[in-house]
Amino acid sequence: MGLDQLTPEQQADVMKVRKRVIEAIGRNMDLYGISLSTGHLYGLLFFANKPMTLDEMGMEMKMSKTSMSTGVRTLLDLKMVNKVWEKGSRKDLYEVEYDWHQTFTDYFAIKWRKAVESNLLILRRSIGEINKWLDSEPDGAIAEVLREDCRKMRDAEKYYEWLDRLIDAMESGEIYQLVPKD
Repeated sequence: MGLDQLTPEQQADVMKVRKRVIEAIGRNMDLYGISLSTGHLYGLLFFANKPMTLDEMGMEMKMSKTSMSTGVRTLLDLKMVNKVWEKGSRKDLYEVEYDWHQTFTDYFAIKWRKAVESNLLILRRSIGEINKWLDSEPDGAIAEVLREDCRKMRDAEKYYEWLDRLIDAMESGEIYQLVPKD
């Protein structure tokens, strides 16, 4: 059922509630590095009764098609919206991904996986350098400092390996055995 079937007063009341939710979604997404306007765009799509084109989104949000395109691209990359096909339409249409559990999993898996891979690479390279250094200078104060640094980096490496397993559990759905969806 669309808003057009409501009285103007009912439409205003519904829009007031929706606006509050859209603002909250926007602020929440801002905490995760997604711009406020892209969060608002997600909120708009969340309440849309049908897939929307960039032009429709731009008119609703009073923003340029370029801004809409940038926001949609961000949301597509994070798997928070989907491009859909509609018979008779030549324009790209977008709709929100309503499975918030999957959205959460995809978002954090994407972000965390990049960090894990980068940090593990740096840690392992640095541990290798320290080990070579220790092979050439096994004694003295420098060796003690290097061994302690290496120990700290190996602890960090264990953490990132754990985080990698957590990401695997999220992507496989195994996490929901530990923390079930309600």
